[in-house]
Amino acid sequence: MCGIAGFYNPLEHYLTTSHHYEEILRSMAHVLNHRGPDDSGIWLGEQGGLSHARLSIIDLTGGRQPMVRSRAGQTFSIVYNGELYNTEELRQELIGLGHSFQSSSDTEVILTGYMEFGPDFVKRLNGIFAFAIIDTAEKRLCLFRDRAGVKPLFYTLRGDEIIFASELKGILAYPGVKPQLDKQGLNEIFSIGPARTCGCGVLKGIKELLPGHFLLFSQKGLCLKRYWKLESLPHEDSYEKTVEKTAFLIKDAVTRQMVSDVPICTFLSGGVDSSLVSSICALELKKQGKRLTTFSFDFINNDKFFKANTFQPSRDRPFVEKMVQYLDSEHHYLECDNQTQADGLYDSVLAHDLPAMGDIDSSMLQFCSMVKEYNKVALTGECADEIFGGYPWFHKKECFKAHTFPWTMDLEARKALLKDSFLDYLEMDDYVRNAYERSVAETPRLAEDTFEEARRREIAYLNLRWFMQTLLNRMDRASMYSGLEARVPFADHRIIEYVWNVPWNMKTRDGVVKNLLRQSGKGLVPDEILFRRKSPYPKTYDTAYEALLADRVQEMISDSSCPVMEFLDRRKLERFLTNPSDYGKPWYGQLMAGPQMLAYILQINFWLKTYQIEIL
Repeated sequence: MCGIAGFYNPLEHYLTTSHHYEEILRSMAHVLNHRGPDDSGIWLGEQGGLSHARLSIIDLTGGRQPMVRSRAGQTFSIVYNGELYNTEELRQELIGLGHSFQSSSDTEVILTGYMEFGPDFVKRLNGIFAFAIIDTAEKRLCLFRDRAGVKPLFYTLRGDEIIFASELKGILAYPGVKPQLDKQGLNEIFSIGPARTCGCGVLKGIKELLPGHFLLFSQKGLCLKRYWKLESLPHEDSYEKTVEKTAFLIKDAVTRQMVSDVPICTFLSGGVDSSLVSSICALELKKQGKRLTTFSFDFINNDKFFKANTFQPSRDRPFVEKMVQYLDSEHHYLECDNQTQADGLYDSVLAHDLPAMGDIDSSMLQFCSMVKEYNKVALTGECADEIFGGYPWFHKKECFKAHTFPWTMDLEARKALLKDSFLDYLEMDDYVRNAYERSVAETPRLAEDTFEEARRREIAYLNLRWFMQTLLNRMDRASMYSGLEARVPFADHRIIEYVWNVPWNMKTRDGVVKNLLRQSGKGLVPDEILFRRKSPYPKTYDTAYEALLADRVQEMISDSSCPVMEFLDRRKLERFLTNPSDYGKPWYGQLMAGPQMLAYILQINFWLKTYQIEIL
């Protein structure tokens, strides 16, 4: 993976002051260096420039970027962030059409494919990616993003100029771009955060390229095109055939995503998702005479403090131990302490350029930084719950009937600490309702669906469009902050497309949550793991951590320059600090209200102060 950035203006002549713009490109690469610490490069043309920070995974010596190729006197330049999993098939097709290659990198395959077929070549790609191509033949910049939105790509317009980057910080490195927050941005932070409306960059004037879209920018202006979308179609396969196809797609996605010129590893939580991915990887490596390396994560003394609850019924460690023995993997048990997790809240903001998922993000950040000490590429079990229906809100009647996002059904926890005047200004309920209704209206319909099946589709679509995107953002920023490439085989678009149309009674056969996935893993994972009840990413139950957060909030509000207090009611906050514990009431998804609200407030304040956000 890598970090990409650049700018384009069809009316500009950047080469007349090349030194100035080359320095800007270097600055953009510098702030994205964590995404690609192995190498960096820039390219400046008459109408635009490209910047790249490289993490070397494929063709370690021949895949340098920006990559430039010429044809008939015209130049084609690319910067690319991602991995392509059907590189060889596409390379052979292009060789058959008369093309030759100077490297074995997937970057060159993408650029050559674009030169042969134009922007629609993106439809042939199986992978996770965000890339930019400056095409002097057509006098345009083209931006592309993968179907599921695994890899990020932000952009902003300033008159006739477009500026883009993998992360917001890359855009903010461009002179004159200021981080500003208007009413919409405030609602994104306080009303629906840490989620984001798809395509919204939160900061005023900044957008994120939508998943499954490409953007063309030229003298004609900006043209946004959708190249992929979900379609609702009748499912005609038998249950047995459905299990067989699902099993094939999962195995094929995992084995394709093992492609790497450096050793791979897996995250292993002891749940069905990561265990299935790890098992497939272990079997493939065993054929090569190699042994899989696996990693798990928990908190120091969590065995002493853990308390089973509705959302987290059991600890992971015993199940991890069983899988390690089953896989015969080289396993590393990684742990985090309270101080590290609390400090990581601020690093998490720097990774996202936004407030994030509280201590879930900070602990994931720590986990990835520790894994990077051993490996550069990891496969994860992320996204299976959104695709196969694993979360509680897929099954609860109250969520089924609710006219709002099922992972944030009650906004009262969000309102509890805000000033009344600010609540009046935000119109929080209206903002959330409008966002929800717009998303539900986008759901691909099937005329023959029953009312219940139609509602299932709505909930599934909301999860793919919103919740899965939040977790993909978390995984990308947490891993890339340390230069670790985290791959997500379950987000393969072929799995998403196929499972989308599988009826609910097949997905949950015999009333078993995610039973389609579990049956697809038969023979690959022990039944004790395969049918284990879902337990989410671990969190600490040490009350000392919550006390540490409360102390930091107290310290924060005693600072007269504390920017978040513009929005918080001091009396409400002080009252909350006396008894913030609430491990049974969700605030976002399966994050508990009390400790996560404190963490989120600390993140918002750090963000406003560090990034010097201007409130409009």
